[in-house]
Amino acid sequence: MIPLKQLRENKAAALEGLQRRNFKELELVDTLLAADEKRRKTQTELDSQLAEANQLAKEIGQLFKSGKAQEAQGLTERSAVLKTSTKALQEEMQSLEKEILELRYQIPNVPQASVPAGNSEEDNEELEKGGTMPTLAEGALPHWELAKKYDLIDFDLGSKITGAGFPVYKGKGARLQRALINYFLDKNTAAGYREMQVPHLVNEASGYGTGQLPDKEGQMYHVTGDDLYLIPTAEVPLTNMYRNVLLEEKELPIAVTGYTPCFRREAGSYGAHVRGLNRLHQFDKVEIVRLETQERSNAALEEMMQHVKGILAELDLPYRVLRLCGGDLGFTSALTYDFEMYSAAQEKWLEISSVSTFEGYQAERLQLRYRTKDGQKQNVHTLNGSSLALPRVLATLLENCQTPEGIILPKVHVMAPAKWKKGWFAGTDTFKFEGTVREKAKKQLIPNSKFDSRYQMIIDKKPLNTKCFIQLTPVVTGEVITYRLA
Repeated sequence: MIPLKQLRENKAAALEGLQRRNFKELELVDTLLAADEKRRKTQTELDSQLAEANQLAKEIGQLFKSGKAQEAQGLTERSAVLKTSTKALQEEMQSLEKEILELRYQIPNVPQASVPAGNSEEDNEELEKGGTMPTLAEGALPHWELAKKYDLIDFDLGSKITGAGFPVYKGKGARLQRALINYFLDKNTAAGYREMQVPHLVNEASGYGTGQLPDKEGQMYHVTGDDLYLIPTAEVPLTNMYRNVLLEEKELPIAVTGYTPCFRREAGSYGAHVRGLNRLHQFDKVEIVRLETQERSNAALEEMMQHVKGILAELDLPYRVLRLCGGDLGFTSALTYDFEMYSAAQEKWLEISSVSTFEGYQAERLQLRYRTKDGQKQNVHTLNGSSLALPRVLATLLENCQTPEGIILPKVHVMAPAKWKKGWFAGTDTFKFEGTVREKAKKQLIPNSKFDSRYQMIIDKKPLNTKCFIQLTPVVTGEVITYRLA
């Protein structure tokens, strides 16, 4: 929620920002401020009457002690009037506070000044591009046909079990999905994010805390019997871990990551743009969340952007970064950067990540504050990002890496000798590399990693099948970890 003090002191700036995001109910701001003014006046009157009532109670007690019962009786009548009056004022305060809270829930966050005006995704601002645009052979297939050809994903079976938007991953498709989850988590933890396993259902308070409730568009799955909600993103439970918490400034920043399935009742439509993995009701996603001081939040957003860009660069797929316009901005966001990958088979850009700052908007809902070094209490600034969403990453990998000989996935984590054929490598521990392999890995694929002499890398020198998925499996013997082909 927008802090009321911010609205009172910077109403014009708030209205300008809300206009840039095409908020149509600007009159709610005036309604809210009027209700807040009435509440503050009512509070002043209530405080005054309560103070008078307390003073009368003292005087009445003293008069009875002094044997002045008649004088005390006169004051008692006034005390009874105040009792009735203060009760009415307290009831009015409760009603006003409820009204104010409901109004505040309806007003979205004020976008930062850098957010451009616009109505839809067509007005988003492209900031940069990266990666190599692939050139596919004639007859290239979209991912839903590749998934069927290589028996990786079964959309029909998912529809049979549950319904549309609930795919079944099979064999190498399931292994690739699992490997990507591990890869994203490992990249995040290496960057300083603490891994968490969180519930996949949340209560109503959590939904309100991060802004998913009230759910105007009915996009959340509601477990009515227990009044719980299936999470649309790990952002909800990760951020709500700190609901109603007062932190000390020295405890910040806090950075956490977690993998969860995500559930969204997004309105269905028809056509190629929602086929296959392009839009699902259940999908996997690895999320990063940060809690920052107000002074550090913009720098943290930039760091999160660079982190996501680093992952995309390692995947060696074409991507672009967009700054969302006001009309495409999420309800709670003050600034959002979208990351899109280019699907050569579909000939379109697919959103695969977003990084957002909410400034103090979520914290106001969450009652999440920190105490500064000089003792002041301020709202924590919350940020989150997808690092990454799996479906469209997987779709783009399958489509852009297809060849007449099969799907050749990019190398990540570990540099293979040049004589080896391309394969997918995954490894998460500290490695010891020998010779040129060590230097290549250290310089290109594992930046900022430490090489521990207790560990060594041993890979069987046998040709790798370009069509298969290769995973390095650790075998622990004493203090030596040997990695061999699975």
